[in-house]
Amino acid sequence: MCRVLKVSRSGYYSWRSRPESKQSQKRKKLLKNIREIHSKKHKDSYGSPRICNELKKQGNFCNEKTVAKIMNEAGIQAKTVKKFKLTTDSKHSYPVADNVLNREFDQATAPNQIWVSDITYIWTFEGWMYLACIVDLYSRKVVGWSMSSRMTKEFVMDSLNMAIHQRHPSKKLLHHSDRGSQYCSDKYQNLLKEKGIRCSMSRKGNCWDNAVMESFFATLKKELVHHERYKTRAEARQSIFEYIEVFYNRERVHSALGYLTPEQFEQSA
Repeated sequence: MCRVLKVSRSGYYSWRSRPESKQSQKRKKLLKNIREIHSKKHKDSYGSPRICNELKKQGNFCNEKTVAKIMNEAGIQAKTVKKFKLTTDSKHSYPVADNVLNREFDQATAPNQIWVSDITYIWTFEGWMYLACIVDLYSRKVVGWSMSSRMTKEFVMDSLNMAIHQRHPSKKLLHHSDRGSQYCSDKYQNLLKEKGIRCSMSRKGNCWDNAVMESFFATLKKELVHHERYKTRAEARQSIFEYIEVFYNRERVHSALGYLTPEQFEQSA
């Protein structure tokens, strides 16, 4: 008699020799697929809803609760958010625009109707590096970006010039930002006017007025930046370039887009 299990020795070895059940085999295969989607393809950024959606695309029709349970038992979870400080310098004498957007983030019905823009920072062992991005509200695609060791007007204009060059927007475009000195500067405003782009700005100290950009930067830091130790700014630039252009725009699905990538969403319009 096996004292620990309180079963007979023959019963124990009979149990061990039984073939693995189909349910157990299915569960192991599902866990393997979950690990592959979570780690290899999507940088540990996906939670159970997105992973369940990816599994269904592969033909594995499963329940989200089952996926969540398997992930929890295996200790698999999406990367968590860390807070970051503001980079807005609103203490200046430049004129500011009204908040035309007024938090109506879902009113874009086609590309190049509404762009939102902001600045964030990334730490490297060489010092701070700043990132300016422009996102199209229709598809949540990053359409312009630039990086610099200094938070200058020119560095922010580079992101706008990139977006204009790539997208060729019409004169019906609305551009929204905070009221930082870079966006309020004569150079930036003159470029907007030259291209016939209307300007909208958040109210003072109100990050919710530009919530989509805040959300994008939080995602970037949660999924990438907070898990890296950049030795140089060049290393950070390469890493962030790959995240934006390869992963975020073309591989990362968005629940708000029906689990399509920004690129797929625009192509399906």
